[in-house]
Amino acid sequence: MELQPHQQRVVDEKTELDKKAAALSDFIAHNHIFETLDAAEQERLKEQNDVMWHYSEILGARIAAF
Repeated sequence: MELQPHQQRVVDEKTELDKKAAALSDFIAHNHIFETLDAAEQERLKEQNDVMWHYSEILGARIAAF
C-alpha cells in the first residue's frame, strides 16, 4: 500500500523523533555529563525523554491505523 503524503509525513516524523529520543535516552543512561547537571535539569531531561517516547507511541498508533 502506498501512503498518502500526509501519512508519509507522520512516518517520517516518527522516524526522526525516535532517533532524537534514542539519543537522549543514551545521553541520560551513559554520558557522564548528565551526572554533572543539577538535579532539576536531570529531571527535566528525563521528563522530556518520557514525553518524547509517549509521543512516539501515539504516532505509532496513528501509523498502525493507516
